[in-house]
Amino acid sequence: MLRPYKDDDLKIGILAVQGDFAAHAAMLAGMGIETVEVRTREDLAGCDGLILPGGESTTQLQFLQEEGLYDAIKKFAADKKAIFGTCAGAILLASEVKNPHQESLGLLDMTVLRNGYGRQVHSDVVSGPSTLKSEPMEMVFIRGPIFERVGPGIEVLAEYAGKPALVQKEHVLAAAFHPELTNDTTVHQRFLELAAQKSHHSIAR
Repeated sequence: MLRPYKDDDLKIGILAVQGDFAAHAAMLAGMGIETVEVRTREDLAGCDGLILPGGESTTQLQFLQEEGLYDAIKKFAADKKAIFGTCAGAILLASEVKNPHQESLGLLDMTVLRNGYGRQVHSDVVSGPSTLKSEPMEMVFIRGPIFERVGPGIEVLAEYAGKPALVQKEHVLAAAFHPELTNDTTVHQRFLELAAQKSHHSIAR
């Protein structure tokens, strides 16, 4: 169920290059949160949090580098603003990307296999344990990456097939699956709480 939030002008940027950015925007809109499509450094200004959506990580990385957003996002993270990466977005956040190798933002100390679940042709909807809720969390994987290794200080919030599927360190959150393709707002609620902490805005359910 979508649960609306009350907010004090909390604004979330969503990288809108390609991929499923619209699904994130729709979920946040249903929660009463303002979003902005981020394609330039100027778009990022004034955002309290940033979502890096699924899609094709090499295409997104090239865009970030060409438009000056690569360094802007690293500064955004250095300012302790919340960042949430799903699927391809999680690949961009990792410190090491394999299978094949790819440069990344390096904001989370973890090793990610790009084509970890690459043999999936269709969406795979599964459930797995999570620390965010008592019941199993629904997860939609679409050729998702595998979080092969997570470094010290990274909290594992959900697992699938014996591997971390949702992780967090401080203000950075990464999911190997697509929570925006379900009706469960739990993961986005967690992200909004991180964004609100830095922005000093009040978030109430």
